Amino acid sequence: MDAARERPEAPTSAGPSALFDASTDAAAVVSGRGVVLGWTRAAEELLGRPASETVSTPVAALLAMPGDPVRVAGVTERCRAGMGWSGLIAVRHRDGRRIDVDLRVSASFRIGADECFLISARERRQQWAVGQSVLDGFLTRSPVGMAVMDTQLRYVWLNDTLERFGGVPREQRLGRRLSELLPGLQADTIEGLMSKVLETGLPVTDYEYVGWSWADPHRRHAYSTSFFPLVDPDNSITGVCYMVSDVTERWHARQLLSLVSEAGTRIGTTLDVLRTAQELADFAVPRFADFVVVDLLEPVLSSEGHGAWLPDAGPAPAKPVMRRAGMSSVREGCPEAVARIGERVDFVPPPHGAHLLIDGGPVLIPVLDPSDALWTTEQPARSASIREFGLHSLISAPMRARNTALGLTTFIRSLNPVSFQRDDVLVAQELVARAALCVDNARRYTREHTAAVTLQRSLLPQALTGGTALEVASSYLPADPTGGVGGDWFDVIPLSGARVGLVVGDVVGHGITAAATMGRLRTAVQTLADMEMPPDELLAHLDDLVLRLSEEQTGEEATDEEATEAARQGRTGFLGATCLYAVYDPVTRRCTMARAGHPPPVVVAPDGQVSFPEPPAGPPLGLGGMAFEAAEIELAENSLLGLYTDGLVSAADRDMERGMARLGDLLSRRDCDLDTLCSSAVRRLVPAPQPDDIALLLTRTHALGAEHVVSWEVPVDPAAVADLRGRATRQVESWGLGELAMTTELIVSELVTNAIRYAEPPIRLRLLRDSRLTCEVADASSTAPRLRHARSMDEGGRGLFLVAQLAHRWGARYTPVGKIIWAEQEIP
Repeated sequence: MDAARERPEAPTSAGPSALFDASTDAAAVVSGRGVVLGWTRAAEELLGRPASETVSTPVAALLAMPGDPVRVAGVTERCRAGMGWSGLIAVRHRDGRRIDVDLRVSASFRIGADECFLISARERRQQWAVGQSVLDGFLTRSPVGMAVMDTQLRYVWLNDTLERFGGVPREQRLGRRLSELLPGLQADTIEGLMSKVLETGLPVTDYEYVGWSWADPHRRHAYSTSFFPLVDPDNSITGVCYMVSDVTERWHARQLLSLVSEAGTRIGTTLDVLRTAQELADFAVPRFADFVVVDLLEPVLSSEGHGAWLPDAGPAPAKPVMRRAGMSSVREGCPEAVARIGERVDFVPPPHGAHLLIDGGPVLIPVLDPSDALWTTEQPARSASIREFGLHSLISAPMRARNTALGLTTFIRSLNPVSFQRDDVLVAQELVARAALCVDNARRYTREHTAAVTLQRSLLPQALTGGTALEVASSYLPADPTGGVGGDWFDVIPLSGARVGLVVGDVVGHGITAAATMGRLRTAVQTLADMEMPPDELLAHLDDLVLRLSEEQTGEEATDEEATEAARQGRTGFLGATCLYAVYDPVTRRCTMARAGHPPPVVVAPDGQVSFPEPPAGPPLGLGGMAFEAAEIELAENSLLGLYTDGLVSAADRDMERGMARLGDLLSRRDCDLDTLCSSAVRRLVPAPQPDDIALLLTRTHALGAEHVVSWEVPVDPAAVADLRGRATRQVESWGLGELAMTTELIVSELVTNAIRYAEPPIRLRLLRDSRLTCEVADASSTAPRLRHARSMDEGGRGLFLVAQLAHRWGARYTPVGKIIWAEQEIP
């Protein structure tokens, strides 16, 4: 071990882990007699010797150097004293190679009665040394400019790159300050930063600035600079080193991104074609150009236009017919313009024609020459304007969107001495593309909005009636034109047994798709309600329908997470809606309701007390796979029940709870009729147009008293049918409906007979008189009745067929304990 370099190590409180890392180093356990007791996988990999060959062998056999008993004894004694040892030794790989390793020996410890040492080793890797010539080449030829300044901020050394950046020879820089050489490069600010580094000793990194240099005096460059103090071994600051990179391209890209990003918020704020054209011109002056004109094709400005020529629409005329839609200038009044807003123009930069608008790219003229023959011949008025106002550079960009030609935007510089470059064409192209899309959106919106409004008005109920159970009033406020037609809807659906179904819903999104979806959902609710479904089951079927409609639009099934996120963002392709459905029974005065992500109803008791009963919210429609729950409340006679969409209560300040409280206060007034109360509540809650539709459905409940309802228990005995026929006939006549006595007798006879024959007791017969005369037979069976046509020789099977012929309408509905067969007759 005479070649080893020893490094004695004192024990530390960190324990053995501070001396070696067994997870990365080769390790072995050696007995006090020098025999290997343990061998790790890392040791196998380092020396290529498996544990089976190494354990129980002398550790000296692994060395690739002569033995030194005296040195070994010294190391052993040191380790027995509680201090470790480390050094560089050579070991032998199984294949004969010599490997230099950093060896560490731990303090001795015991395993049972044996004294042991833990040995760890790591292969020594050769360090690469940087030669002076390499270092000099790196500093001199680095793509980053470097310089060293003394404490007086005078140049002491600089590399070739910095000399090239500034355009000032090295000989003229050395011994002088930056402010003496490049005064147009924010020299005072840069020297202030270097002085701060000298004072504080803290570096300044990534300071960006823009300026001119002698290397390129006609173009501004952007630079990123970092400053570091130079420190002597005694920690005294002897100067400043600074490093600078030319980041002009990155700076231009960031400026372009910033300009385009700002344009997205400043151009197209309204769905008005002329306003959008003017916003483009105003935004570009003076940020980008000194004079901007926006000329649009005449069909674009008309309400009937789809733009000018499409690529397959045949040849275009030599000169396009356009009108000036917007313009702006750094000079007040735009004296450069040869046409004013609204006037006809036919300008395209010569020698181009109308095809420039259809399939041409942006035109860049870095230097405008007013004496050019093409300009003096084809555009004499503009040639004179170029000469008079010093217009010297031009970009004309066609405006196209969705395969439709819209017009031409022209950017011109005059007071700004820098001509347009190729990079500027990209900026112009992006600005015009954004404006073109907004112009096209405005055209399309006008047509779609008209169609959607027409469709929506045709789908909303034209008249509402709650029969004798409810007094009904409604108010609907469409969204303002910029918000687009929404998908709010409401309905009142007469049900059997004098009951009434109430529904209000809101389709996510706006436009003709939302209006069409609203119509489909309203029709579906009416159909499901006619099938006598309870509210929670109705919403479950409606949820399936919305899910299927979404799949039809996307062409594939969406996961719950995708549907939820799409519904939250209102993305096209996913449909979503909220809904509340309630059923009011005037006999029991109970209202059963369920909701799918919709605000709860408002109830105003006869004494003016306001409440918002909250049935389980349930998920919005269109997510699928989630259950809905129904809740039941009892309403006192003459209670006010209100159903509404969220736009009504969140329109003022987007605070739902405060909006609901205000709605309750407004509806608690008892001094006006229902229609006036409904319209005034909407008007006061939403005094100004809103971007969302608003619907309010108000009902005042009535009870169907005992004088309008009568019922009898039905014994399970065919002989009881005659008695019940007589009772029903006498009751109908006592109500003054003698004209219906015979048909009522036949209907009662058939329904009661069927119940006795085929149903389960208990059985009950009930007659109701409101706007119609209703006969109901309830039983404990869940078997659905079936209308069939009996053959001529059959003795039965004609009961329900007769009922269907005699009644205005008939049907069945299920209850928690069975079913009810009902039949209604019109009262003369």
